[in-house]
Amino acid sequence: VIGLRKDISIFALFLTAAIWGFAFVAQRKGMESLDPFLFNAIRFSLGAVIVGLFGYRSIKKQKKIPWSLGIILFFGATLQQTGLIWTTAGNAGFITGLYVLFVPILGLFRKQHINRLTLYAILLAVVGLFLINDNRDLQISLSNGMILIGAIFWAFHLQLIDKLTKQYPTLYLAFSQFAVCAILSFLFGISYNLITDKGLFLSWQLFSNIGKAGVALLYSGMISVGIAYTLQVFAQKKVEPTKSAIILCLESVFALIGGWLLLKEEVTVTVLSGALLLFAAMVISIKSASILSRFKRFGAGY
Repeated sequence: VIGLRKDISIFALFLTAAIWGFAFVAQRKGMESLDPFLFNAIRFSLGAVIVGLFGYRSIKKQKKIPWSLGIILFFGATLQQTGLIWTTAGNAGFITGLYVLFVPILGLFRKQHINRLTLYAILLAVVGLFLINDNRDLQISLSNGMILIGAIFWAFHLQLIDKLTKQYPTLYLAFSQFAVCAILSFLFGISYNLITDKGLFLSWQLFSNIGKAGVALLYSGMISVGIAYTLQVFAQKKVEPTKSAIILCLESVFALIGGWLLLKEEVTVTVLSGALLLFAAMVISIKSASILSRFKRFGAGY
C-alpha cells in the first residue's frame, strides 16, 4: 500500500510538470495584456477559489495560517513572471530549473541524505535543462538575475512544503498559499499601477486587458495553480524534496512539446538530447534506492 501511494505521488508530480510546461505559453501570452502583479493576483485568486470550493469543509476547520509558504510563493512567482518580460523563454526555463541544485543544498541544513545516484541525476538534469532550452546566448543580466533569485525561492518553496505537509491538510495548505500570494500580488499590483498608470483603475481598460488575457488566466489559474500546485502539495507528502525537484524539471520537456504542438517551434537534435537526459535523471532518481540495493547485494562498494 505504501509503495502504491508513492507511485501515485510520483505520477502526480509528473502530471504537475506536464501542466506547468504547457502553462508556460499561457503565462507569456497573459503578460501581453497585464503586468506581472495583476496577472499573478488573478490567477492565484482563481486557484484559491477552485481549491476553496472543493475543500471548504477541511479549510474552515483550520485556525492557523502558514503565511511563510504564501510569501515565498509570491516572491518566486513574481520574480519569474517579471523576469519573463526581458529575457528569452530558453534562459528563463534553464535558470528556473536550477532549483534542482538549490533544493538538495537547502536539504543539507535539514539533514537530508543524498545518495550518489541522486547526485548523478541532479547533474544530468542540469545538463538536460541547458540543452533543452538552447542557452547558447545565456548572459549575465538583471532579468536573468531576477529569475535566478526566483529559483532559490522555488527551492525554499519545495523544502517548506515538505515540512508543512506534516502539519496541515493538503487542500488547506494549497488554499492558504494561493490566497496569501493573491493578496500580496493585488497589493503590489495596485501600488505599481498607481505609479505607472493612475487611470487604469478608473477606466474600462483594465477589464479589456483582463478579457484579452482571459484564456491565459483561466488555464494558468484554474489548471496550473488550482490543480497542479495542489497536486504538488499532495505528492510531496510521500516524495522527498530532491526527487520532487528532479521530476518537476520535466516541466521543460512539456514546454518543448507545447511549443512544438501549439506554436510550431522547431525541435533540434540538441533539444531532444536534453529531453532524454531529463527523463534519464527522473528514472535514476526514482529508482536510485532499488539500484543501490542491488549494487550492495553484489558488493559494488556503495
